[in-house]
Amino acid sequence: MAGEDSQVAVFDAAALHRLVEVLIERGYRVIGPTLRDDAIVLAELESANDLPRGWGVDVRPGHYRVRRREDDAAFGHSAGPQSWKQFLHPPRQRLWAGTRDGTSVDEDDEIPRYAFLGVRGCDLAAIATLGGVLGRAEHPDNSFVRRRQRTFVVAVNCTEPGGLCFCASMGTGPAVGSGYDLALTERLEGATASYLVDIGSPQGEDVLAQIPHRFAERQEIDCARADVESASHRMGRQMPDADLRNLLIESRESPQWDEVASRCLTCGNCTMVCPTCFCTSTEDVSDLTGEHAERWRHWASCFEFDFTFIHGGGSVRQSGASRYRHWLTHKLSTWHDQFGMSGCVGCGRCIAWCPTGIDITAEMNKMARTANDD
Repeated sequence: MAGEDSQVAVFDAAALHRLVEVLIERGYRVIGPTLRDDAIVLAELESANDLPRGWGVDVRPGHYRVRRREDDAAFGHSAGPQSWKQFLHPPRQRLWAGTRDGTSVDEDDEIPRYAFLGVRGCDLAAIATLGGVLGRAEHPDNSFVRRRQRTFVVAVNCTEPGGLCFCASMGTGPAVGSGYDLALTERLEGATASYLVDIGSPQGEDVLAQIPHRFAERQEIDCARADVESASHRMGRQMPDADLRNLLIESRESPQWDEVASRCLTCGNCTMVCPTCFCTSTEDVSDLTGEHAERWRHWASCFEFDFTFIHGGGSVRQSGASRYRHWLTHKLSTWHDQFGMSGCVGCGRCIAWCPTGIDITAEMNKMARTANDD
């Protein structure tokens, strides 16, 4: 989860404030968790005071509520409704604009410099997954590549998993993997908060040099590492211990798909909150005079009836069962064939924000039991 222990530092809550200040001084727009509209959302921070200190969340299938904690933890909450994807792969983006006289404007070159504060292991893995899909493809998404290159990442190791977290069974957490500049582990002793800091890049080391800190003692490092390790055994959910890729291939004709479809609204919420779903559609628009036209890209969902529309032949996947099967099979099975990895990072968002409470882990465990019985 971290670099060499010789690269480990410690700073206090005041230094966390200074971290935000330093990043802003360096021209970054600092994005982090904050309390807004009865949810912990990702938004631009003006200072560390905007962090949701003392707030946690209660989650279960189809349920999300914020709650007061008994301490002042700044990162004592699990995944909210948003992911960092929205800043690297925007929900709506202009690709081109032009006029009748031939003048054209490509995508705006002024891409913000973001500093992400509070990226969990699952979401850091999701950013890496998107990088594999959008950044290293035969024809990479240049917008994503440029945005990622200009982003500074402050990750956070989880010590308190949420009720829907299953990152441990997906190998993505609770300890953060590679890809961060700095990684924090929040530790609370009474009313005092301290942060173990792992350095992940030269840029991270340069930023840390401007923040009051000291080198961590061995006991502090061991305690922080133990807290994170303990969290891996307290996950709210777990995928079956099976080859998920082959399980889904072998279950293609399972009657379970129709049973799930009887509950699924095909609303697409799961794809909108998923930190790795990347499907888009494009539309061309013009003004009333026909003098100005634009091309926009926006997020799309494989649950949309017209997503597989073929000219002259209608939609390929017309039933809810076929659309749910496609989504789940792609996420956990055929994603491996396309990109050499799983498309699921175990954040649990699709469970919390499904209006009917469909639980991806429950469905996979049921499928595994059925396969074993056969």
